Amino acid sequence: MVSFWDGYLWPGIVIVAQCVALIVPLLIAVAYVTLFERKVMAAMMLRRGPNVVGAFGLLQPFADGLKFLVKETVIPAGANKVVFLIAPMLTFVLAMIAWAVIPVSAGVVLSDINVGVLYLFAISSLGVYGIIMAGWASNSRYAFLGALRSSAQMVSYEVSMGFIIITVLLCVGSLNMSKIVEAQRDLWFAIPLFPMFVIFFISTLAETNRHPFDLPEAESELVAGYQIEYSAFAFALFMLGEYANMILMSAFTAILFLGGWLPPLDIAPFNWIPGFVWFAIKIALLLFVFVWVRATLPRYRYDQLMRIGWKFFLPLSLLWVVLTAGAIVAFGWYPSKA
Repeated sequence: MVSFWDGYLWPGIVIVAQCVALIVPLLIAVAYVTLFERKVMAAMMLRRGPNVVGAFGLLQPFADGLKFLVKETVIPAGANKVVFLIAPMLTFVLAMIAWAVIPVSAGVVLSDINVGVLYLFAISSLGVYGIIMAGWASNSRYAFLGALRSSAQMVSYEVSMGFIIITVLLCVGSLNMSKIVEAQRDLWFAIPLFPMFVIFFISTLAETNRHPFDLPEAESELVAGYQIEYSAFAFALFMLGEYANMILMSAFTAILFLGGWLPPLDIAPFNWIPGFVWFAIKIALLLFVFVWVRATLPRYRYDQLMRIGWKFFLPLSLLWVVLTAGAIVAFGWYPSKA
């Protein structure tokens, strides 16, 4: 007979320890992505950026976090208080639990399920609910318009992202994230599927409401969009959720197209570097492009944003699904076996 310790308590402790080992580095990474963004943008604009709190400004994220923590949370009088406070929590929690299926190295994954892609796509699709709840509960027309924009934008670009994911799955034959990475041991999918790689990354910019697709929080017409009425730690949860989603989408892109934890060449000295380091390097490079785009490109008009999603990305991604399926059926050609 299995004891209570061996059957229930010890496995529970192991799972909690694994979750903590995943979430704590992720929260630290989210904090320093904010510093990374400010430093990179400052360099591109010939400024210094944060350089006062700690050596080279390295403690600035913790100072910002402490400031958010000690400020008063102001709730508008006409707001639905329960939904108003649940919205940022939902956004942040969804950004965290999506990492359960992300393999950071060979065999290093919290839950190596066979439908990992579906799980991740479903969690990312739920992110729009936190924004809609925030916009509605704030009882502000600016916030509500921002929430409507965000919901339409995220749904529009998720369609083309879904077709691009189908293209990758056709080449792999599995929904398991680790198997998708292993299928790219000889050739990263970014090479044969380069147009889809570009479209997918641009769609992640729209999915995370990042520049040049940050229409839901456009300062020029919506002041701050769905988060205009938020302050203190509730606002910080929205910021944490946004940057965690940036890291998540960068990790997803690296897994689908850049070989995940695999080195560019399976030779020395590339294969001497641990897999999780390669994975982190790829995420950092994609995050740099996130920041680079914000520092260089102007914001799209809303009609331009929707036109790109429905009239360009969607037909092209659907066409590529047909071409990929046709190549596989006609020639038996799999990029993963090239």
